[in-house]
Amino acid sequence: MKSKIYLNNLGIINALGYNKHMILDNLLRGSREGLKRQTNTQGTFTVAAVSPKQTRKLPRVYDNRLNRLLAYACDQIRPAVDKLISRFGSQRIGVVIGSTDNGSEESLQALRIYQESGSFPEDYSFHKQEAHNSSCFVKEYLNLKSIACNISTACTSSARAFIFARSLLNSGVCDAVITGGADIVSDPILLGFHSLEAVDREPCKPFSKNRKGTNLGEGAALFIVTKDQTAQCNISLTGCGESSDAYHITAPDPEGIGASESMRRALKDAGLAAEDINYINLHGTGTMLNDRMECKATGRVFKNIPPCSSTKTMIGHTLGAAGAMELAFCWLVLSQNDDEILLPPHIWDEEPEEGLPVLNFIPVGYKTKRIYNCMSNSYAFGGCNVSLIITREEG
Repeated sequence: MKSKIYLNNLGIINALGYNKHMILDNLLRGSREGLKRQTNTQGTFTVAAVSPKQTRKLPRVYDNRLNRLLAYACDQIRPAVDKLISRFGSQRIGVVIGSTDNGSEESLQALRIYQESGSFPEDYSFHKQEAHNSSCFVKEYLNLKSIACNISTACTSSARAFIFARSLLNSGVCDAVITGGADIVSDPILLGFHSLEAVDREPCKPFSKNRKGTNLGEGAALFIVTKDQTAQCNISLTGCGESSDAYHITAPDPEGIGASESMRRALKDAGLAAEDINYINLHGTGTMLNDRMECKATGRVFKNIPPCSSTKTMIGHTLGAAGAMELAFCWLVLSQNDDEILLPPHIWDEEPEEGLPVLNFIPVGYKTKRIYNCMSNSYAFGGCNVSLIITREEG
């Protein structure tokens, strides 16, 4: 087991709300009020979109919708970041962001204007679409001077950001890291998933025999991670597991062997047995191939499957931000201090696919005793698999 890191001071925005208290309340009651209809050249789709207020005018090179989402998350953790700057110095606090789409929305609009007029808009800069734009933005926005990098491994991007952040802390490169992810619902991405026949025009139904695909979502989730507790928070990242299918550029290994391996490695890293996990946040996209392999992989690792759910039914698939977003949900669940708590429900038609392991899906309103270990799983195009375990410590 490697050194654990503490997850402090969450900043979050998604289709469920604009702060962690609103989001937890809507999450636990199974709200789908954030699902909206969006129309493009291929018709109308269900998406989970947000419309954040821009807290301040962003510099031209950073002024895009993705960074406005990140600014909203940054503002929620800024007071804690300022305290860490006073403690460690701005040169000792790094930034690691996972995402798949930076400025494609603005670039597409600029291209249309160019095609019509022969020139790009005066306020357009291609730097908005550079892969590292969002991490550089967070670094500048929070007045930091250390390492800043983006990770883009499709839908495991921000999950892998936490693993890299742990390495930066354990190696002594940083004393704190702003870690998480952000992504947006843009026409280029939505049309791309549509071309793969991977989106459902109606609200998605993960693990149902009637599933037709996923709904895309957007948002941002950022943590301050450190090797010691910097806030009244006793939740740590205790286990990380990674694997690679090397099977297909988009399709997962049908048997989920790599997915099983990532879960086992996370359990070993955390020093836990499968029966120690109290809740699993499933990847659960609602696509035919992913859900089928995830059922097999989960049933292979867990003899008695703990309560589990796919929260993509409420916030959509936030792509590169999904790992951080769903780990944040686990963190919020563990943060509940009541002796009896609610868990995030699984919203579907309750019609499982025959011949697959039956998962222990959580109904709306399900209550349990306080829990201590959560696993969050992310599986991506290219066969990249990541499992993370966070633990609430006693006392």
